[in-house]
Amino acid sequence: MELSDLLSKRCFERPKGSPTLARDEAEGMLALVPGWELAAAGGALRWKRRFRSFGEAMAFVNRVAALAEAEGHHPDIRVYSYRWVELELSTHSIGGLSENDFIMAAKTNRLVATA
Repeated sequence: MELSDLLSKRCFERPKGSPTLARDEAEGMLALVPGWELAAAGGALRWKRRFRSFGEAMAFVNRVAALAEAEGHHPDIRVYSYRWVELELSTHSIGGLSENDFIMAAKTNRLVATA
């Protein structure tokens, strides 16, 4: 799989009981989404960044929110110390990572690149 594959795909609903990505699959896909890391338990992707200002951080959060609505796949978003943003992606319906999380991570990275 290549980055262009993730960017061309759309997230879709993963019904409860669908398999999660195996840790080795997730680790292999991690190379496609620089800046993201696997959470300690491996069931989520995490990203954080310090922005120049609160306004810039919130503008980015709003762009992520619009992307999440369009994709139907929503990250946990945390804003702290007024200009730090932390995102966490996992597919809650299956209790772990799916390709959807990597699609969102790749598209989020594209938002960062165009900011």
